Amino acid sequence: MDKSLTGKTAFVSGSGQNIGRSIAVHLAELGANVVVNGSRNEAACAETAALVEAAGAKSLVVMGDMGKAGDVTRVTDSALAEFGGVDILVNNAARRPYKPFLEMTDEDWDAVVDLALTGAFRTTRAFLPGMVDRGWGRVINLTGMKAIRGYFEGAPISAAKHGVWGLTKALSMEFSSRGITANAVSPGQIRKDDATRDDPARAAAIPAGFMGTSYDVASVVAFLATPEARFVTGQMIAVNGGETT
Repeated sequence: MDKSLTGKTAFVSGSGQNIGRSIAVHLAELGANVVVNGSRNEAACAETAALVEAAGAKSLVVMGDMGKAGDVTRVTDSALAEFGGVDILVNNAARRPYKPFLEMTDEDWDAVVDLALTGAFRTTRAFLPGMVDRGWGRVINLTGMKAIRGYFEGAPISAAKHGVWGLTKALSMEFSSRGITANAVSPGQIRKDDATRDDPARAAAIPAGFMGTSYDVASVVAFLATPEARFVTGQMIAVNGGETT
């Protein structure tokens, strides 16, 4: 097995289940130690950490809401104290509530944008200095095809994920010359981890003829994290079975 990430440490927000969990485990399989993060389900995060360790890597579970400034500081400080630095940052945490735009409150908007966009900014700001010092790093942001296309009754997540894409491009322009790449991965229609089969109606709308799995997304994220992806930066890679973005 390729262990090209041996000696590296990854931080994956929202990694208690589904796509985040698959990313954490895949990075561990490549040799990276992984900081597992979630905001509510500590048992699920512990399960992810156990899978990371079963892959032969070290893990650390740090619970916290990455949409809250105080939690971000505590979580990132804990990660740095344990591993000394984070080399691979995967900003995956997000909320996707749906509500008609004219019924939306400031609180509805802030809850989504603070996590998906401002949280990504704060977390990246915390870990980037170490990447700069070491001359190597990976920032990988999860966007989402539907978010970029525009969610029906989902204005906050669409706006936040467009912002994350803009953040990705800006980071690439500023830090690629320092050995740090910044990319986005945009999942299409992905089955939940506990789904044993595709939704037929959704699968029929995908050119590939089937829904993706969290492993499909994690495989792309893992590649972007490796040294082999050094010339890939400032990109948004769609993992969507051929659906147009």
